[in-house]
Amino acid sequence: MRKTFNRTLLEIAKRNERIFLVVSDIGYGEIEPFAHTFPDRFFNVGVAEQNMTGIACGLALEGNIAVTYSIANFPTLRCLEQIRNDVCYHNANVKIVIIGGGVAYGALGISHHSTEDLAIMRALPNMVVLSPCDCIEAKEATRAMIEHQGPVYYRCGYKGEPAIHSGPINFEIGRAIQIKNGNDGTIIFTGTIGYNALLAREILSQKGIKCRLISMHTIKPIDTEIILLCARETRAIITVEEHNLSGGLGSAISEVLADNCLSQIKFKRIAFPDVYVSKVGSQEWLREQYGMSPSGIAKTVEKTIREN
Repeated sequence: MRKTFNRTLLEIAKRNERIFLVVSDIGYGEIEPFAHTFPDRFFNVGVAEQNMTGIACGLALEGNIAVTYSIANFPTLRCLEQIRNDVCYHNANVKIVIIGGGVAYGALGISHHSTEDLAIMRALPNMVVLSPCDCIEAKEATRAMIEHQGPVYYRCGYKGEPAIHSGPINFEIGRAIQIKNGNDGTIIFTGTIGYNALLAREILSQKGIKCRLISMHTIKPIDTEIILLCARETRAIITVEEHNLSGGLGSAISEVLADNCLSQIKFKRIAFPDVYVSKVGSQEWLREQYGMSPSGIAKTVEKTIREN
């Protein structure tokens, strides 16, 4: 997905001279095309994420579109004060892009995990929060991010994530995408864990359980309309996210249900518990350990739907 993001950003930057890229000690074959094509619009500040964010904000306040870019939690938690006070308070046109959300950098440990980011970023006023699931969504999300006026947080995968969509999509900030239909229950996911959710739906289908599958690529603003529709038309809603239980996709959807007096619907969140993921292993292995493998997701969905 990161390749798709970087290629798309470069294509857009060739047509829009207002786009600047500011990174912090990262490269290794991904950002070099932008740096070589637009050396006057590229800055590598080194291991100084606070400076990266401040520079980006200054560029934006001069009428430009500034993109900050680094791995996992470094462009967010390390410079949260600058994002809050500089970017969001001034509604600056800064796009914060992380590579490897969740536990994509699993073997490097919690210093490189990004499992609190959705909760923190969606709590900031003026911030839009995007989490595409595959390269098709990633490309369209990049375009939508640049077109949006104001701060955007973009959570991007960093490996060769399998495709979930089989063709062109209608991507709109704040409008989820229905991938599969079904009335027994609804699985709503965000981000790259979506492929496991798709495989889980296939397992359930073989058991006669037909689930609706929704890609909630925008966490904020969230698509209230589709959540309410699924709550009224299906027997349960199950959320799947590679994020902590607190404050992420599941929390956002539960808020919508509660605000609309639909708290009686069966509802279950699949996410990391309130712990630091201190186990060491690959992304897929860690997902399996915490019930996010296709079989693990299917088991939880089936149990939720069949409960009296």
